[in-house]
Amino acid sequence: MDDRSENHDIEVEGGNYAYERKISGILDDGSVGFQQPLLARNRKNTTSQIAIVGANTCPIESLDYEYFQAFFAFAGCNLILATAAASLCAFIAPAAAGSGIPEVKAYLNGIDAYSILAPSTLFVKIFGSIFGVAAGFVVGKEGPMVHTGACIANLLGQGGSRKYKLTWKWLRFFKNDRDRRDLITCGAAAGVAAAFRAPVGGVLFALEEAASWWRSALLWRTFFTTAVVAVVLRSLIELCRSGRCGLFGKGGLIMFDVNSGPVLYSTPDLLAVVFLGVVGGVLGSLYNYLVDKVLRTYALINERGPGFKVMLVMAVSILSSCCAFGLPWLSPCTPCPVGTEGKCPSVGRAGIYKSFQCPPNHYNDLSSLLLNTNDDAIRSLFTSRSENEFQIATLAIFFFFVYFLGIITYGIAIPSGLFIPVILAGASYGRLVGRLLGPVSQLDVGLFSLLGAASFLGGTMRMTVSLCVILLELTNNLLMLPLVMLVLLISKTVADCFNKGVYDQIVTMKGLPYMEDHAEPYMRNLVAKDVVAGPLLSFSRVEKVGVIWQALKMTSHNGFPVIDEPPFTEASELCGIALRSHLLVLLQGKRFSKQKTTFGSQILRSCKARDFAKAGLGKGLKIEDLVISGEEMEMYVDLHPITNTSPYTVLETLSLAKAAILFRQLGLRHLCVVPKTPGRPPIVGILTRHDFMPEHVLGLYPHIDPLK
Repeated sequence: MDDRSENHDIEVEGGNYAYERKISGILDDGSVGFQQPLLARNRKNTTSQIAIVGANTCPIESLDYEYFQAFFAFAGCNLILATAAASLCAFIAPAAAGSGIPEVKAYLNGIDAYSILAPSTLFVKIFGSIFGVAAGFVVGKEGPMVHTGACIANLLGQGGSRKYKLTWKWLRFFKNDRDRRDLITCGAAAGVAAAFRAPVGGVLFALEEAASWWRSALLWRTFFTTAVVAVVLRSLIELCRSGRCGLFGKGGLIMFDVNSGPVLYSTPDLLAVVFLGVVGGVLGSLYNYLVDKVLRTYALINERGPGFKVMLVMAVSILSSCCAFGLPWLSPCTPCPVGTEGKCPSVGRAGIYKSFQCPPNHYNDLSSLLLNTNDDAIRSLFTSRSENEFQIATLAIFFFFVYFLGIITYGIAIPSGLFIPVILAGASYGRLVGRLLGPVSQLDVGLFSLLGAASFLGGTMRMTVSLCVILLELTNNLLMLPLVMLVLLISKTVADCFNKGVYDQIVTMKGLPYMEDHAEPYMRNLVAKDVVAGPLLSFSRVEKVGVIWQALKMTSHNGFPVIDEPPFTEASELCGIALRSHLLVLLQGKRFSKQKTTFGSQILRSCKARDFAKAGLGKGLKIEDLVISGEEMEMYVDLHPITNTSPYTVLETLSLAKAAILFRQLGLRHLCVVPKTPGRPPIVGILTRHDFMPEHVLGLYPHIDPLK
């Protein structure tokens, strides 16, 4: 091999770059060794062409820059992964689509929607999230990890899964509503702790956003759970420190370390922080509004069947690939920062400096954000290495790309989180403001980026304490605590003037009867009996089997009042409430009598407590499962052994606002309304959470002003 030096002029897409490149060696076969990851269009009959993909070398005479082939390979891989994620969601577990946080929040409020925590949902959530993030969508993995943690906790809480032959007898002790709810709260906290490597933030997230009922015992249980998560994560990161696990564990337990030194700020900086908070609140509320409109539009498409769900995902995937590959052409090449030799540009490996179409020792700042992992893009925006690392136009383009594509992507049939898109949009917006205010501010652009992310998170999700701690654990910068607190409070306050948080909006849009922790203003003008739905269906203490079977078949009620009547009592009185699930177990056991007499002691001796334990998903009895003969229909059954004889009751004249607060704070499913005066039937009706919903109340009384 002969050593020679030559000068070469190389024409590059987007402009001609004439530069001298000293070639240290020409191989025997005539190929030249360059570290130049250029993408270019086809150029035929050119004698000085260089085509290198990654760090490969190609002969000069065969240099064909295949831009379209590169795009089709990029878009094709994304499309295959997106189709796989969409197929899993559309055909196996539709409940796995979205972030899952609204569903977990609704479950912890007392709403057990179908299949939201099923084993099939867990499977699709894990693999669908992997495929969705790898497909290049503007989505995060944090929301799906919260849902995943809740699904695992639910699987343990119901004693495993008989369908998949995963059962453990010792877990039957958790088969009650309170323990299962506590386990799922711990699972949600563990998901946040694993996603952000923020154990304390996970506990506060469960307290502030997820759980509707909190007690001191649950505090240390969630704290213990997230501590175990932190220890396991630390162990796995140490195990993978050699790099054999890919990008897992990059950054250690601190994902985005921006602790670069003392943070100094003055009055102009505080005004800039206030400005960030106000604009972040406005943009966050607009984000929620647009997400709501897009979700309602997608619902019309998704209702047409699984095939349309997959096609919608494919269309969004193609749009995302076109934007990610096409937008970097709008950005000029930038010389590599001083001190990044060997790291800039990153060729054939992970890195924050992408060459794209640029010559050696240059990088494309927009492709470094678009064609990188979400974590690396956030690290690049949070960094304080160089103020001019990203141009103002680049930050503006990336902001609009993430903002609007994040809105379009959320709602398609793949597991998708909102944390990462919101952090990316907020970080780019904050860094853009930092560049514009650089001459008058002492804060560097990296800290502006962090504050922008905080303002966007506060404007969309309306959390304060948990977000503040999560951001501090993410960035390891405790000195930013006062500014982060200030910007979160301002953005939340501003955004609350326009609409509700994004998760609350999704719960409302899905029609889940979520009970707020406060009563609506118009409820003060109504009393409990005003909203009781009728007619009331009740049973006698000793009831005919045919009457019970017919009531269960014709209605979907989950609770029935039981009335003690003569000759068992002197006058009619409320005995309690019998649950539908308990009535089905009682009928299946066929503990009947031909005589209308009390025989509850015999039923108690023949039954076990675990027979009435809450069944797992899809395991409960249905009325169709019962086989009762005509002779048995004429027999009697004593309901007293399965009746809750101490139900919560309120007078019919109680304010509806007080009844709503009582219902919510006690976590009730049924609230009995009894008459105020004697000589009437012992019960007026039963209040359920649907009776407190604004749609029901305002439907009964349309003349009421909802704001008064």
